[in-house]
Amino acid sequence: MQVTETVEITGHLMDSGLLSRVLDDIRGYGGEYTLDKFDLGYDKDDPSTVRMTVGAEDEEALQRLLMRIQTKGANLVNPGEPEISEVIQDGVFPDGFYSTTNLPTSVRLGGHWVQVQNPEMDCGLVIEEAEGGSTVRTIPMSDVKAGMRIISSAQGVKVTPPIVANTEEAFGFMDSDVSSEKPQRVLVMQVADGMREAKANGQKVLWVGGPGIVHTGAAPAMVALVEAGFVDILFAGNALATHDIESSLYGTSLGVDLARGRGVEHGHEHHIRAINTIRKAGSIAAAVEQGVLTSGVMHSLVKNGKTFVLVGSVRDDGPLPDVYTDVLAGQRAMRAELPGVGYCLMAATMLHSVATGNILPASIPLTCIDINPATVTKLADRGSSQARGIVTDVGLFIEHLARELAPDYASTK
Repeated sequence: MQVTETVEITGHLMDSGLLSRVLDDIRGYGGEYTLDKFDLGYDKDDPSTVRMTVGAEDEEALQRLLMRIQTKGANLVNPGEPEISEVIQDGVFPDGFYSTTNLPTSVRLGGHWVQVQNPEMDCGLVIEEAEGGSTVRTIPMSDVKAGMRIISSAQGVKVTPPIVANTEEAFGFMDSDVSSEKPQRVLVMQVADGMREAKANGQKVLWVGGPGIVHTGAAPAMVALVEAGFVDILFAGNALATHDIESSLYGTSLGVDLARGRGVEHGHEHHIRAINTIRKAGSIAAAVEQGVLTSGVMHSLVKNGKTFVLVGSVRDDGPLPDVYTDVLAGQRAMRAELPGVGYCLMAATMLHSVATGNILPASIPLTCIDINPATVTKLADRGSSQARGIVTDVGLFIEHLARELAPDYASTK
């Protein structure tokens, strides 16, 4: 190995398997390592500390290796200052740019650590001058412009990994992160407590929803949660809004009568007629103001002054006039709503859940509810390490959640 650096990592390295994963990454990236110091915690709650020298064949390979193991908290002992490169071409990062994680990150500038704003995975780090000194924020590739100053090294960057709780038992039934066999009442209470805590701290609750909320008959329960103040922002696609509006106008969802659970004559036309009605009004808010839309989730969001961001796909009918058809513009609109979010609940949507997970900082608690375990697994596999999965019927879960958080709704059931 021609180039080397010394890194250090602290935590529950052995029982969490963290050290093993760091060493696997080093070897996976073609690097070498030498353990220089290994302080093993004496008691089970004591952290361990490992200092090691890592090496690679050249500087570029070493930087990529350092960036990789930083995601697990292996930071440089002597961080120095970062290398900074200027963007030459719009939409293109400089070679060797620092690829970010969604973990809390700091950059050393002028001898001081500067906290990175809005941590987000798979972005770059742009340095900007502001009154009082330099600031650093994440920036997606699509938004980078010529002349911007981008960090292009692992030097001068520090990542703080999440604290992995030490467990006393090595084995336990129903102990996985994704399980359909945990007590439903306990899970509902835990989600409700997370939402209450966010609101008590003056933070917002973000929902990411799919059309299954309407199909399962959970829309009235979600309306109760909006009115009780536990839905501040909704991220969704064209489908949830369309079928919610269809339900309000026709009493059906995808042509299925929600009261009787079976299709109705000409019901297959209802969703496209609902879209046409809203397009004629001009927008969802305009339809509410004109008295065209008088119930449902979207109606309640508008009436209560809550925010929704609808981002469409190639499959959409219509779409509704409020839907972003440019996905990059939709991403920007979603990012703009993240400041102040303290809790996120994802329900019945794989694609929007993964998309939102990609832009959320790891510090925001995240619960994903879906009848399909693969949805929760994919979310965690794509870097949302804070994701907690609940495999259950979304309609029943939201119904129970409304009974817990919305007293007026609970009194009617």
